[in-house]
Amino acid sequence: MWPLNSVNTPEQDRSKQNTGRTQLRPRTLRNRSYQLARWLHVYTSMLSLLIVLFFSATGVVLNHPEWTFGSAQTRQQLTGTLPQGWKAGGAVDWLKVTVALQQAGLKGMAGDYRQASSGDTLSFRAPGYTADVVVMPATGSYTASVDSQGWVAALGDLHRGRDAGPAWSVALDLSGYFLIVIALTGLTMLLYLKKLRLSSILTLLVGAVMVGLLMKLALG
Repeated sequence: MWPLNSVNTPEQDRSKQNTGRTQLRPRTLRNRSYQLARWLHVYTSMLSLLIVLFFSATGVVLNHPEWTFGSAQTRQQLTGTLPQGWKAGGAVDWLKVTVALQQAGLKGMAGDYRQASSGDTLSFRAPGYTADVVVMPATGSYTASVDSQGWVAALGDLHRGRDAGPAWSVALDLSGYFLIVIALTGLTMLLYLKKLRLSSILTLLVGAVMVGLLMKLALG
């Protein structure tokens, strides 16, 4: 006869199995750093996917100025008279002038304010858009030369960050930071994969040499 204390009941067997399942090995620093790199890589890539596609596509277009699609340029002149109060004590109230001209149909960021006896001038700038305004000091009448360069030029100016405003400047900075995080986390993940580590490092070195040679050729 078997001793009673050597026999486990089904309940005891299930209890031991459950205990074995719950006793997981603690995660090492290596595992935690890999998981963090993968998490950052995935979600940063998703956040910046559209902006990266935008800069990739517009970069290709900028590299080929001979492409003429979407570059229809239109020029027109607008005339009018500023409302009363645009000038006080001989000094131009540029804020009132700017608001009045924006209400007349001009757009973009205003700047380049100059006051002269021959005519007070200012300009409006936006991606793919310029408007130069001359105001007659005596009468308040103005002439605006408006130049619209088409949607391709507008996209090119957005790519460069030209005349796009502070909000777009922040977007440019964030996209740069996102690309840095994506590149570094992708490299970190590859270094954790033993089978791909050596080939990845060799590929990285080859790419770095190629980029260096292309830069040297471009710089002459």
